[in-house]
Amino acid sequence: MRIVFLGNMNTHGRAFQRCRALKELGHDVDELSFVPLGHQPGVSRGPGLLYRVMNKFGYPPDMTGFNGRLPGMVDDSTDILWVEKAPSLRPGVLRRIRWDHPGVAMVFYSEDDMYARHNQSAWFRACLPLYDVVFTTKSYNCDPGELPAMGARRVIFVDKAYDRNTHRPMDLTGDERRQLGADVGFIGTFEIQRAERMLFLAENGVQVRIFGNGWAGWVGRHPNLLVENRPVYGDDYARAICATRINLCFLRKINRDLQTDRTPEIPACGAFMLAERTVEHSRLFEEDREAAYFDIDDPQELLDKVRWYLEHEERRAAVAAAGRERCLRDGYSHHDRLRWMLNQVAGRET
Repeated sequence: MRIVFLGNMNTHGRAFQRCRALKELGHDVDELSFVPLGHQPGVSRGPGLLYRVMNKFGYPPDMTGFNGRLPGMVDDSTDILWVEKAPSLRPGVLRRIRWDHPGVAMVFYSEDDMYARHNQSAWFRACLPLYDVVFTTKSYNCDPGELPAMGARRVIFVDKAYDRNTHRPMDLTGDERRQLGADVGFIGTFEIQRAERMLFLAENGVQVRIFGNGWAGWVGRHPNLLVENRPVYGDDYARAICATRINLCFLRKINRDLQTDRTPEIPACGAFMLAERTVEHSRLFEEDREAAYFDIDDPQELLDKVRWYLEHEERRAAVAAAGRERCLRDGYSHHDRLRWMLNQVAGRET
């Protein structure tokens, strides 16, 4: 198929990974970025005052001029216009494309909880009823009182995915293990509950290494808590996972997560995952065979699981290997998910 793909096309991001997967599946894809190329959260300078003010009022500016360029990329040979979040996309652009090319399927996808107000914009709310299909990784977004109540015509839940080109077992040098690895590690943005749980581990003799944004206030909090206060992307992200004996997988409460991007990415790297116990996690990976779980409200269970798995190397390796096998066997990659999603758009229930 011919697909016009609008997303954050910076190479560190998952939209880039999905766009690349569509091309590798054999589709003809033209991409356009709504985020300036070269931007990396936590590395690049953040948006200016004008953007922040307009975004707060629900009308984020178009930083790349994509609204003016997008209609010219779509023609009668286009099968799908694929939009990934793009909060600054104007509804008038979608209406113009629909008028000029009524045969084009308009698809929306987001990894975020789009019913949560902080993920929305006024432009998004106006665009939502114009899409033929809305894909969400949040199962509750399909509830009649959520995205359908906002005007979404067809909402389909899809699980998170990993990238075959990025998330894979990696042979590491000694320097890479020292620079990126840990007995226990976490990669992700600061949230207070996850910070408190890792501090609890540190206070009980467990060394924990943290990569991600927003952790500046926790630097030096405890000798066992190594806060890098910087993100890792791409191959370095995968290396950090592979270099870590126990990878913690906390869920983002502000997004009501029941699974997260790390959920398939850690096992796909052939690494051991200790995650918050949820119904969706338990469905994706069998507990204590393909991943290990803990109750977020029980820090003692987290500590006990960490201590046990640090002491049982062979069992930890077996669980990690089984987790990767589950990813491969049940088709958790972007390639597999996208193939299924395209069939849904086309009306083929496979």
